[in-house]
Amino acid sequence: MCRHLAYLGPEEPLGRLLVEPPHSLYRQAWAPRQQLHGTVNADGFGIGWYAQGDPVPARYRRSGPLWGDQSFADLARVVRSGAFLGAVRDATVGGADGEAAAAPFAAGPWLFSHNGAVTGWPRSMAALTRSLPPVDLLSLEARCDAAFVWALLLHRLRDGDPEGQALADTVQEVAAAAPDSRLVLLLTDGETITATAWGDTLWYLTDPGLGEPAVVVASEPYDDDPCWQEVPDHTLLTASRTDVLLTPLKDPAADPGDTSPHDPHDAMAPPPPKESSP
Repeated sequence: MCRHLAYLGPEEPLGRLLVEPPHSLYRQAWAPRQQLHGTVNADGFGIGWYAQGDPVPARYRRSGPLWGDQSFADLARVVRSGAFLGAVRDATVGGADGEAAAAPFAAGPWLFSHNGAVTGWPRSMAALTRSLPPVDLLSLEARCDAAFVWALLLHRLRDGDPEGQALADTVQEVAAAAPDSRLVLLLTDGETITATAWGDTLWYLTDPGLGEPAVVVASEPYDDDPCWQEVPDHTLLTASRTDVLLTPLKDPAADPGDTSPHDPHDAMAPPPPKESSP
């Protein structure tokens, strides 16, 4: 369900990474190589990018398939950015809210995408609505699981939680309420990328051959470069242009007999993080 990619590095045309590689996100819209659920991502797409000197990203989203948008090729050829996030969508619920349900979602400096599905949606999330202010629920951009997960995450970010902690706590909360959910989340503020591997594939590349420090985080590799690294399941990734940090995450379903309340800051598992640098 869905494929996405985030990039930090020197300014490049969007198409350099989203269209030109042999297995680019553009091709993954109809022929993903590693997607574990679903086969075609034709229920919308979106690109968000940052212009130099402006912390608020721009977005281009559509409800149809990426390959059917005749304007995208021109946009991707001429728009240049040192930070962007792209996503193609396979809807959990067919036809839900069209363009409004297409990632990336945005607020302030952040862009967000969800690759996966919340099991039992929407009933499984009913109890979690109590953790959100009513105005947040009334302001949901779309009536889909990704938009609701974004609302949970954004509430934490606006409360001042660091991005990694906010992402880990959100995954922990949703996974506890809806076991077997697939929660590959991707977040960027234009300076860092934060992501979770949870139930589907996630990879990163720290040297995409652009001549300057750069990092790509994606659902799957867009080419056959042997330097791509797969992120283990149940892992939090935090990346800058020069460093990638991997931290194991606890699975609340691992101990089904434990029904005691959990401190959300326990979402990160005790083992020390593993660090990789280019």
